[in-house]
Amino acid sequence: MPRTGRPRAFNRDEAVAAAMFLFWEHGFESTSLTQLREAMGGISAASFYAAFESKEALFYEAMNVYKSTYGQVSDSYWDKSLTPKAAIEQGLRRSARMQTDRSHPLGCLLVLAAVNCSPELNHIQEMVAKERQKVRGWLKDCLLRAAENEELPPTADISVLVALFDTFLQGISTQARDGVPYETIDAAITQLMRIWDVLSDKPDIQGIH
Repeated sequence: MPRTGRPRAFNRDEAVAAAMFLFWEHGFESTSLTQLREAMGGISAASFYAAFESKEALFYEAMNVYKSTYGQVSDSYWDKSLTPKAAIEQGLRRSARMQTDRSHPLGCLLVLAAVNCSPELNHIQEMVAKERQKVRGWLKDCLLRAAENEELPPTADISVLVALFDTFLQGISTQARDGVPYETIDAAITQLMRIWDVLSDKPDIQGIH
């Protein structure tokens, strides 16, 4: 009688982590079931489907693991113990350091994992886009709080500033993949944050590192 179910050595947490790294490195569509099964210790197709039901369900689970671990670099955006400027600057610097860390795939999974998908996988792109939208929402909340606290002038265009910081944040992924070192990106963040000082008409101060 053929063996069914998961092998005794199967560890679900380790399997999801392995899948997360593959999706992060190669993207959702380019990561094959064969690669996933091999990364999980060579489990059978039956074991894979018994454990995860589908590749899409596994990706969703892997994305949640990413958000609760590496993705926590964005937590500062909704940390109200920080000033809005400090929250944004800290988030950018922490994200740059994480994305350029070669102990794992470079860049951000939420930016890179579903950049291009076949039409039938548009829902995967939309799912990841919603996660990026959450980050934009956190940035917007930071900037609105700064305006309310008069840390930014009433003439500041919040939507433009959200686009500015979010475009920089998402662009870190391609910079990291292209081998741009952390030190260069970190210096660029220092330059970017000077925009805040110009808008608030305050002298430039030492950045957060």
